[in-house]
Amino acid sequence: ARDTISIVGSSTVYPFATVVAERFGTTTDFNTPKLESTGSGGGMKLFCQGIGTQHPDITNASRRMKPSEFEMCMNNGVKEITEFRIGSDGIVIASSKDAENLELTLEQLFLALGKEVPSPDDPSELVANPYEKWSEVDSSLPDVTIRVMGPPPTSGTRDSFNELALQAGCEDLPAVADMSEDEMESVCQSVREDGAFIEAGENDNLIVQKLIDDKGMYGVFGYSFLEENSDRLQAATLNGMVPTAEDIAEDKYPVARSLFFYVKKAHVGVIPGIAEYAEAFVSVSAMGPNGYLRDVGLIVPPRAALMDLQDKAANMPNLTKAELM
Repeated sequence: ARDTISIVGSSTVYPFATVVAERFGTTTDFNTPKLESTGSGGGMKLFCQGIGTQHPDITNASRRMKPSEFEMCMNNGVKEITEFRIGSDGIVIASSKDAENLELTLEQLFLALGKEVPSPDDPSELVANPYEKWSEVDSSLPDVTIRVMGPPPTSGTRDSFNELALQAGCEDLPAVADMSEDEMESVCQSVREDGAFIEAGENDNLIVQKLIDDKGMYGVFGYSFLEENSDRLQAATLNGMVPTAEDIAEDKYPVARSLFFYVKKAHVGVIPGIAEYAEAFVSVSAMGPNGYLRDVGLIVPPRAALMDLQDKAANMPNLTKAELM
């Protein structure tokens, strides 16, 4: 038997879940939950492996569960899952305040980081990315080598970045206009592998430290990490917008996404405190307009959405595949 909640998943949700877990451990009779930052994809794999104390009870995610992950859960006996959408986050392109800041369109971002991009000589033809400097993508950009540090493929931040930033900057290009949806997704979400994009693992704080140490490096991570380090870092402009909490919450910022956690209902009542932890996470004291999660950078949901979350915590409705489609 296990008497401590086991939580895995997103590195973006990890700081928020850690604050809730620590308060939960000190203000209730339950043990402080154990958290592991595995990335959203890695967390889903662990969560969906089965029922039993050797498997985690909750997984955090910086994107919604995929239908294929839902199927994996079902196939392994994880039949009842409750989904909590806990708020919003934006993905930023950041650099040291001492670096030259970027003013980018999403198209320019794709041209800088895509694995295959339209040929400079024939825009209808795709070629291996030839650009070595930002200024080669567009003369308005810094004359600096393209070096961007970001999360690995197991990260929900990487999934969201590929879809919301790279594909959005790619899908209107003539070179992909006649492709099928799957072909276009494959091209538009493929990141170059020639050293211009550097995978940093699941530790966003490592990216922050690298940017502070290296004025020629740019980094990809969640808005909350930018807020935490606003005295040392600056955000690039994307499609004319600098990220703000208000614009992210209203989905005006082009690379805004939702954050989630998922509860394995078969473990509720077996591992002590799971339902109580979920209730603590979506409480007014945590996620209200003056809640402590707002203080640490979570862009909290509006009142009506928070009330729905509290109802979910009380009743634990089952997620269906149709909701994910």
